[in-house]
Amino acid sequence: MTTKLLTGRVALVTGATRGIGKGIAVQLGEAGALVYITGRTLKSSNDKPGSLEETAEAIRSRGGRCIPVCVNHENADEIEALFERITKEQDGRLDILVNNAYKGVERLLMTSGKPFWEVEPDMFDEVNNVGLRNHYYCAVYAARLMVPRKQGLIVFVSSPGGLRYLFNVAYGVGKAACDRMAADTAFELRKHNVGSISLWPGGVGTDTILASEHNAGFLKMLKKFDKPESAEYAGRIIAHLAQNPSMMQYSGKIVMTADYGTTYSIPDTDGEYPTNIRSFSYLFKQVPSLSWLSGWIPGFLKVPYWLFHQMKSIILIYDSSWSNIQKKIITTTTDYALNNANIDINGI
Repeated sequence: MTTKLLTGRVALVTGATRGIGKGIAVQLGEAGALVYITGRTLKSSNDKPGSLEETAEAIRSRGGRCIPVCVNHENADEIEALFERITKEQDGRLDILVNNAYKGVERLLMTSGKPFWEVEPDMFDEVNNVGLRNHYYCAVYAARLMVPRKQGLIVFVSSPGGLRYLFNVAYGVGKAACDRMAADTAFELRKHNVGSISLWPGGVGTDTILASEHNAGFLKMLKKFDKPESAEYAGRIIAHLAQNPSMMQYSGKIVMTADYGTTYSIPDTDGEYPTNIRSFSYLFKQVPSLSWLSGWIPGFLKVPYWLFHQMKSIILIYDSSWSNIQKKIITTTTDYALNNANIDINGI
């Protein structure tokens, strides 16, 4: 993406030292935005690659501009100081907030598969103090800058882990809450022309996960995707959405990266399109008895959006214990309609 779609915009990407956060920051910088990037690691070390300096260099190498800021997102005072700095340096302007910061990925991988009562209860705080509580703080401070100017976009990086079981209880609760936070903040922000979305990246093999000694389960899951996403694909989607005249139509909703990319013809960095979990072809492929049909189903046939955005929906569910497809009715208080579909994608 070489077009400077975001020239003159100011963005903040939290947790941008590596992985999806880094990829998002690089793409927003390449698209012309001045990007503030945060993380706890300023310089890389031999035992732990990934730093603000590395991300800053990647952004600048593509002609972008960035301002790295060391922030511990568990510390409320440091979060507030970050926004005070942006307010002062940018004359109160912030156009895009990407709530991506997360903590505890390695511990999630280590304890995945263990019942919650066999894991120390501080697991909840470890993943959700940064991956949820911090997001709320950042959304509050960002909204205080966006509302007076009547424009802006807040993105919560989430995953289907809030819809179906993935990793563990603490992870699922946090992601479900992120989806709810995006919906409710959007409700209150709509009259001020400020958007808020929950973004679901597809399968992404981030450096942290690939380097882990406990990644076997994740790698098995990743193989279900014919075409996983690069760490930068989410950034391409956000860059387009931030300047999309129809952005407010997405506010309050879950936006799946591959689906949005297909709609607006946005390929990944390699020029190809990632696997879209709304595709009937993909869903049929997950069912052993029907997988042979997947090759005959055109890629443009997808699960209708109304199935994803109704409180009561008839959905197709694959139950591996019965090895068949059943129709069920699911009542939910969020905008979901695909539950227990044997779909595993990750947003961390």
